[in-house]
Amino acid sequence: SALFNFQSLMLVVLLTICTCTYLRAQAPALIDRNKTGVIGLFWKAARIGERLSPYVSIACLVMAFQLIMY
Repeated sequence: SALFNFQSLMLVVLLTICTCTYLRAQAPALIDRNKTGVIGLFWKAARIGERLSPYVSIACLVMAFQLIMY
């Protein structure tokens, strides 16, 4: 159902990025060994979280306020 609701889709994407970035900080070997294939999406999400962390943080705050308002 998250695919048909844009707000839910964005929430899933943001949570995936934040989770992968946190896991890479705690256990880099877990994320870094799978850079290709479908599992490579988690490595890419971790890279997005590392490089664009201010924008991801702002997006998380906006999503939090949006969820509180509804």
